[in-house]
Amino acid sequence: MTNTATHKKTPAKAAIASWVGTTLEYYDFAVYGTAAALVFNVLFFPEELPAGIKVLLSMATFAIGFVVRPLGAFILGPLGDRFGRKFVMMITLFGIGACTFLIGCLPTYDQVGILAPILLVVIRILQGLSVSGEQASAITMTLEHAPDNRRSFATSFVTSGSASGGLLATAVFIPFAALPQEVLLGWAWRVPFWLSAVVVVVAYIIRRTLEEPPAFLETQAIKVSLSPLKQATRFHWVTITRIAACAMIAGVSYLFASFSISFATVGYGLDQATMLWVPVCASFLAILYTPLGGVLADRIGRRTVFIIGAVGAGLTTVPYLWAITQGNWPLIFVLGILCNGFFYSTANAAWPAFFAEMFPSRVRVSGLATGTQIGFAIAGAIGPVASTALAGADLTNWVGPAALAIGLMLIATISALTAKETRRYTLDEIDDVQQTQLEKDTVTAAIVLPAAR
Repeated sequence: MTNTATHKKTPAKAAIASWVGTTLEYYDFAVYGTAAALVFNVLFFPEELPAGIKVLLSMATFAIGFVVRPLGAFILGPLGDRFGRKFVMMITLFGIGACTFLIGCLPTYDQVGILAPILLVVIRILQGLSVSGEQASAITMTLEHAPDNRRSFATSFVTSGSASGGLLATAVFIPFAALPQEVLLGWAWRVPFWLSAVVVVVAYIIRRTLEEPPAFLETQAIKVSLSPLKQATRFHWVTITRIAACAMIAGVSYLFASFSISFATVGYGLDQATMLWVPVCASFLAILYTPLGGVLADRIGRRTVFIIGAVGAGLTTVPYLWAITQGNWPLIFVLGILCNGFFYSTANAAWPAFFAEMFPSRVRVSGLATGTQIGFAIAGAIGPVASTALAGADLTNWVGPAALAIGLMLIATISALTAKETRRYTLDEIDDVQQTQLEKDTVTAAIVLPAAR
């Protein structure tokens, strides 16, 4: 049996290590989404195509990285439950970083023709596979190192990293977007992708000394014939489905961070550099507020806080898109910050602990990765691509994208209402509560039967 007595919980180190990795993941997400809205539609597709079609194709390359995420979850999730949370966190760190850097090296359509978008899609697929295990492993690592009364607060730093990455990426892009168009399209757009290497180095230095949490080491003392993925899909498929539906609220964030920029700049001719300040301000608020949302979820419950955030984010998307059509900058900033910086961050603060505590330790990474990545894949495809299609060829229709945001909000909220509140349970009690009776019988048999022989 593995001796866990010498392995202490290190909540601060786990939270920081997870925060840095998620910062890299969302730096990639934000820098790619921004480039898809401002650059890729021009550089990677034939010039003769209508502007709206090129934006749609560009958003499709953004979405493909989400479509493959469930496949990556099926691969990396079980590795996290079998070989360790840190093991997967190191794999994903270098996978995400390498792909982001390589995108900055790609040739354009004018240079190599149709090969340009093909290479972009291939790297985006590899990137999506890498990302799919990062967040689930980081959340699980942080959750299992955290004190029982501060699990939501601790795991909120993982999603706070998403705001940090978004802020960093958009802030990096702002000075380049303000450059003359020929400079931006010539070489300047590549620099934000190359800068990801700095985040990789920092994350590696922090993560290399991180130890596996005691809860994971305890599960290694029990050998079960079923793989973690089979256990998760056989015994917890209802929970995986619930999480996938809840995770679709992320489509509102993707709509905000990617579609709304092209909607404003292409559809209504608003200034690019000024528009990029909206997600910067929202991300700045999110960095400060997300841990407070985590504290709130520890106090009044994960489910309650998640629903408040999901409903608020969905509802405020409607006036935010309308404000863009009016070119009303004060309203655009106020509503954008309220939508993404406050309400979506409220949901973002609660869901890491909310979702992770729906699974026992033995299959936590497998179940969490599978459920979230299915939901994020659907949301990532629906958010920017469907919004762009609903906005019309000239990207001026705001009603369709607004209705889509409301639909995603309803799916997430109704699904969350079916979940159990776990804030008062210890992790050992969660294992007992969340394991199905059939799963308990399977584990018991694995321990007792060999001894009986």
